[in-house]
Amino acid sequence: MTSPLTRSRRTLLSAAGLSGFLLLWELSLRSGLLPGSLVPLPSAIPRVFWYELIDGIWLEVVRSSLGHYSVGLLLGSSLGIAVGVSAALMPRFNALHAWLARLLRPIPPLAWIPFAIIWFGINPAAAAFIISIGVFWINYFASYSAVRSVDPGFDEVALAFGQRSFLARLTKVSLPAAAPGILGGLRAGLGQGWMTVVAAELFGIPGIGQRMMEASSLLATDIVVVYMLTIAGLYALFDFLFMLVQRRVLRWQP
Repeated sequence: MTSPLTRSRRTLLSAAGLSGFLLLWELSLRSGLLPGSLVPLPSAIPRVFWYELIDGIWLEVVRSSLGHYSVGLLLGSSLGIAVGVSAALMPRFNALHAWLARLLRPIPPLAWIPFAIIWFGINPAAAAFIISIGVFWINYFASYSAVRSVDPGFDEVALAFGQRSFLARLTKVSLPAAAPGILGGLRAGLGQGWMTVVAAELFGIPGIGQRMMEASSLLATDIVVVYMLTIAGLYALFDFLFMLVQRRVLRWQP
């Protein structure tokens, strides 16, 4: 068997892999293997980012995207968790909405764009609506599965200690026991929200997606890559912060 890698060695290997990829990309362009008119040089990306930054464009579009991303994430996550937990704990409610959930779940968030435009117009509220739909289903199924998988013996212990009300068992048994699964759904929703936000902005809402669309129409692929990396960086930041919160909330886990 091979020995497990240390954390520092794994970091070095990851950095080497990324550096090798960028070097291969750069050499392929400079040698003519890839078309320079359609693929930007990696070495040119920092300069383009700097121009976008000092012109104020980068900050403006990122602030716009963060606005409806945050609203959509909050609405989709809170409603998804609430409905998922309710369905897992209340059999009648679960049966009442089961067919409706099966009907709506396969419909992708982008299919709701025509209705978003009709209901909200071309504005950030429409983008937040589309983002919330994508985030909702991830949190709904994660919360439903997490609560359903809670050991029934926990409820029996709670009853033995006098916790007979539904609210007491919810707050002291079901939610704490299901917290790892619910938080896992929230973390997945962070990424789903960013995957949806760009597409939600392609029909004219100011933000990263609109800026990428403008750049692609001018074949400014270097600008497109800048905002692709911006999305990756923002997601990495949000994921890192969420992991800190998750570790604190789940500090009782071994």
